[in-house]
Amino acid sequence: MSDKLIASLRDWADIESFTHDVAGVNRMVDAVAAYVAGAPVSIERIAGREGLGDIIILKAGPATVAKPVLLLSHVDTVHPAGTKSGPLAIRVDGDRFYGPGVYDMKGGALLALEAFKAAALRGSLVAPTVFIFTPDEEIGSPTSRRLVEDYGRKAAAALVTEPARDGGKIVTARKGVGIVDVMITGTPAHAGVKHERGRSAIREAARQILAIEAMTDYARGITTNVGVITGGSARNVVPQTCRFEVDFRAIDRAGATEVEAALYKLKTHDPDTTIAVSGGLNRPPFPPNDATMKLFAIARAIAARDGWALDHVPLTGGGSDGNFTADVGCPTLDGLGVDGDGAHTLQEYALLSSLLPRQKLIEGLLESNLA
Repeated sequence: MSDKLIASLRDWADIESFTHDVAGVNRMVDAVAAYVAGAPVSIERIAGREGLGDIIILKAGPATVAKPVLLLSHVDTVHPAGTKSGPLAIRVDGDRFYGPGVYDMKGGALLALEAFKAAALRGSLVAPTVFIFTPDEEIGSPTSRRLVEDYGRKAAAALVTEPARDGGKIVTARKGVGIVDVMITGTPAHAGVKHERGRSAIREAARQILAIEAMTDYARGITTNVGVITGGSARNVVPQTCRFEVDFRAIDRAGATEVEAALYKLKTHDPDTTIAVSGGLNRPPFPPNDATMKLFAIARAIAARDGWALDHVPLTGGGSDGNFTADVGCPTLDGLGVDGDGAHTLQEYALLSSLLPRQKLIEGLLESNLA
């Protein structure tokens, strides 16, 4: 266990960096830059846009024409400002370090940054290494996706520091993720006096939601979920509008395309209502492949050398920026971050005992030939 890493994790957890809190996100970007001060690392900072925070790109390693290794972390969290002062106080309970975003993914970002910095200081990076910290991964990476894809196309391998799964396993495949917005429009009317003139948008939405949820096919790895719904204006008004958001997941591109097409083909049951659909596949599927398994074999050997067994999750439903690098043909190893549990909840924690072993794992990867 590293006292330095624990102290730094406490400092980082203390900086609340909800995605839409630009000031908080940029304080995290400041912390990343400060962490590598004095190391042989170049820093490029790209100003945020669309109301989001900055991107920071670190580069180190030999000045060669070899394909670089790409490290990916994000500094934003799902927890709004004030979380640390109440429902998820920063605290240590045995091996568990509780705090907003410590598992997803400040712990992983920190241990990877320490590994990157240590290897840069030793001059032991085998290939040119690029480390990108993004500000918007938790909302689908709208301002950083293109940058991640561009670097992924040029990289020999991508190492993603999302949290470990199921007791320390890394991730070698992910489902694709779709985000679709559905708007139903009907006709308002007084619910008591002119009810027959109304055309309820909520009633129509209810029928559509049942159809959408029925698209789930566990055997094919497809899930659909309506997670947010808003509509109506008052109890005694037949609702004119209803809006809901659909999350869909699929193992492969064919399944994702099928679900997206079905959503766009939705027809209203009540001909006096209308339906408008927008959005689509946000993160392409990251399917299992030989290139990723080659990286996993290297990682497993490094862990074994250090005296512990490393396993992998062959598929997870959560998406990450690794979906983008895998989709552009870059061998990608994900879930290299801290072990723990409770991502996106008020019981989120990182296991302190996992910090140093996983830091050493990433160091070992950066000091290996991954091409």
